[in-house]
Amino acid sequence: MLKLPQIITKIIDFVYFPFQKYIPRELFRYAACGGGNMVLDWVLYFITYNFIIGHDLVTLNISLFSFQYTQVLTPHIASLCIVFPITLLTGFWLNKYVTFTQSTLHGARQLARYILIVAVNLAVNYFGLKLLVEGFGWYPTPSKMFITMITIAISFFGQKYFSFKR
Repeated sequence: MLKLPQIITKIIDFVYFPFQKYIPRELFRYAACGGGNMVLDWVLYFITYNFIIGHDLVTLNISLFSFQYTQVLTPHIASLCIVFPITLLTGFWLNKYVTFTQSTLHGARQLARYILIVAVNLAVNYFGLKLLVEGFGWYPTPSKMFITMITIAISFFGQKYFSFKR
């Protein structure tokens, strides 16, 4: 019986057939997995921003012993914080088991490196959303989509040559 990564790989490779003369298989798999994860990110962000957070400020109250901390998050940043861990894990799983399967690095090292690259992208997302939504007055969801286009290049080269290098 085929496992989920094998099923996903077979589907992507089937779709890849007409493109094999133009795009390397690994790049196509990365684009397919990244595209799927990106759509998941956008859908979850839209749902979180519009229906879970509801365009409201989110107040975090953290109490640990005598330590008290309060932080107010704008709805677009709170939505990013909720969606980020989900797509971090799905992205790592897809990259490890579908795209960069030839990597000989230990899984924990791959995950640590993956998180480092994703942290760079998170910073780009955070500051990009701050600039586009709060600075330029753009709508949050299209702003998130625009920023994602920038982080795609950072991700591919970081994952290929650092997180999952051979």
